[in-house]
Amino acid sequence: DTLYVVNFWATWCAPCIKEIPYFEQLSEKYRDKKLKVLMVSLDMSEQLESRVLPFIEKQGMQNRVILLDDPKFNDWIPLVDKKWTGAIPATLIYGKGFREFYPRELTFTELDEAVQPLLSE
Repeated sequence: DTLYVVNFWATWCAPCIKEIPYFEQLSEKYRDKKLKVLMVSLDMSEQLESRVLPFIEKQGMQNRVILLDDPKFNDWIPLVDKKWTGAIPATLIYGKGFREFYPRELTFTELDEAVQPLLSE
């Protein structure tokens, strides 16, 4: 009964950085609903301390962030979406019988319009 929004991003990806505030806004807007936002960083693990953690702090990111440290990209990318090339930013929204993959940058309006009907059921 929870709706999940999973965003794939990296600190070196300008379009990813641009949309991070939209995911923060989304969490804030629906904080009383069953919505979980997970930010999956594709930065290299050796950059965790030097780059990723300082970036998260500087951006004031409140959503949960995980670093996906799996060099076998070709194994897990098709599990997210069969047509996904692995390019970022990319977002997967799933739950409540819904699954949609967005292999591109999203605006806040697009995110809101995707989740709002699913959270008002």
